[in-house]
Amino acid sequence: MYSYSEVLTYCREEDVKFIRLAFCDLTGNQKNIAIMPEELERAFEHGISFDASAIPGFGDESKSDLFLFPDPSTLSVLPWRPSHGRVVRMFCDIRRPDGTPFPKDSRRLLKKAVAAAAEDGVVCSFGAEFEFYLFQTDENGKPTKIPFDDAGYMDIAPDDKGENVRRDICLTLESMGIRPESSHHEEGPGQNEIDFRYSEALSAADNAVTFPAVVKTIAMQNGLWACFSPKPLVHQSGNGLHINMSIQSPGGRADRDAFMAGVLRHIREITAFLNPTEESYRRLGEKKAPRYVTWSSQNRSPLIRVPAAKGEYERFELRSPDPTANPYLAYALLIYAGLDGVRSRLPLPAPIDGNLFTADESVTAGLERLPASLAEAQTLAGESELIRRHMPEILA
Repeated sequence: MYSYSEVLTYCREEDVKFIRLAFCDLTGNQKNIAIMPEELERAFEHGISFDASAIPGFGDESKSDLFLFPDPSTLSVLPWRPSHGRVVRMFCDIRRPDGTPFPKDSRRLLKKAVAAAAEDGVVCSFGAEFEFYLFQTDENGKPTKIPFDDAGYMDIAPDDKGENVRRDICLTLESMGIRPESSHHEEGPGQNEIDFRYSEALSAADNAVTFPAVVKTIAMQNGLWACFSPKPLVHQSGNGLHINMSIQSPGGRADRDAFMAGVLRHIREITAFLNPTEESYRRLGEKKAPRYVTWSSQNRSPLIRVPAAKGEYERFELRSPDPTANPYLAYALLIYAGLDGVRSRLPLPAPIDGNLFTADESVTAGLERLPASLAEAQTLAGESELIRRHMPEILA
């Protein structure tokens, strides 16, 4: 964690030549502008302007000036850039010309959700499990849909050709202050998974936004293409972004159960932001991606799984989101949904412990389902009182 003065000192003493000021659009795509060290003080004091009309959802040409103000605590070296003439990155707050916060700054929206939870004595921590495919590239370096290997779940080399790539990714993340917990080959050919250690909501979202850029960069250096699409291969496993949540609050386990109940109650109306593409809905409902709004312990077919873990690793895992989600919005909406459960003292429904992928219709007929299409999910979001109350900016 750096302060403003420490950032200035670091950039002077460590041969930093470029500072990337990063932010996200509403879809979660990371954007940035690079400035020279001489402009750093101006960035902290007055902000660096950019054309908001060029960012989808940020407005039109009539009011197009917005300003980036770097958050010094997010300073990170980009280790794949040269060690002489270093490149560093900081995430930014987005403000209007009059200094007021920009309403559609998704990082700010997460900060508001964290503050709302804190008012109730609730602290939410998040850990992400990212799945992605490694595909070969053609003679021109263009991506193909040919998997890098034909290995399966947790296979080892030589069948698993991705282990060195995953190793480079994990070491790069570690050098950036991001703690990967584990990595392995996933079920699909060329499919991989890397899991993060949990952290508080804002840093967890920053890490989740950073992760795809690191993976794509390391893959490119190895002549590969990293794909985070929810369903890149029709008959193979889709890519999920499993979100692990742990709750600290005065109510202990009772609050955790009520928080889970809140997520279950509101999941359909926030799914448009957890699964924001048409392709997202081709993943749901098969190959361990959930379809029904249920929970269970250990079982991997419901929407929420409570893993067998103890102490600080106790958590619950939401299995529906995919990597196309904006982590800031996803985490914020989950906090608000869970808080509604805690404040309303919602009872947690009974678990469904059977395999829902093979269950008889007599079991599944009465279960609530996730939206079957993006259009259905967007309709539910537009009708959501929860979103209108807490985050109307994302519906505008």
